[in-house]
Amino acid sequence: MSQEPRIAVITGAAQGIGRAIALRLADDGIDVAVNDIPSNEKKLLEVVAEIQAKGRRSIPLIGDVAVEGEVRGFIEQTVSDLGGIDIMVANAGIARSVELIDMSVEDWDCMISVNLRGVMLCYKYAAQQMIKQGRGGRILGASSILGKKGAMTFSSYCATKFAVRGLTQSLALEVSKHNITVNAYCPGLIHTSMTSASTSGQSTDQHGNAVLPVPPSMPGAGPEVIASIVSYLVKPEAYFITGQSIDVNGGRYMS
Repeated sequence: MSQEPRIAVITGAAQGIGRAIALRLADDGIDVAVNDIPSNEKKLLEVVAEIQAKGRRSIPLIGDVAVEGEVRGFIEQTVSDLGGIDIMVANAGIARSVELIDMSVEDWDCMISVNLRGVMLCYKYAAQQMIKQGRGGRILGASSILGKKGAMTFSSYCATKFAVRGLTQSLALEVSKHNITVNAYCPGLIHTSMTSASTSGQSTDQHGNAVLPVPPSMPGAGPEVIASIVSYLVKPEAYFITGQSIDVNGGRYMS
């Protein structure tokens, strides 16, 4: 990149990993536009206030990443209000636990629309804007430990997260000539409200060990471990890292 990254868009930023990334980038001196769906607007506005309290500019972007017009709209709003886009973190996603033989087409389509189409749309419109600006950029997407290894009752989730890795590699090749890097982060079982909601009465770590068995001493972690990886990958010195899917899982899975 020809200059220090200045303006970031983070999707799914009202809570969990997205919120942690937004606050970390603000600490790094970056202005941050944060996105989430209307039902999370109150939490999103709180994140905006936290970023502004750190002395950085921030705006809320209310919209659904699965809807093309809404993604295009919040990209345009960021450019208009903040002056461009140097970093896109396509973090928004959902998870559901159901066996494939019991899965409805509606459930499948919902997972694909948010976790895969949403990432594709964010990649597309962010890349278009970065190319137009001509100053390079950083694009990141949310894959998962389950984007590298299948798991019982998570077939649709795994399908989307495996696909994000292929999407990331392909776009990385397409935009490298524009000094844009594209990478994905692959969290293990991070302690967030989403993972807690999918544990079916078990603790987060108990559920994780059931999905991907590991020794009981394997550590757990919060969203800050993902934020730290994103913080590095968007820095100018990370220009030589592209097309990668970075594992951040405490050793639950080693590729």
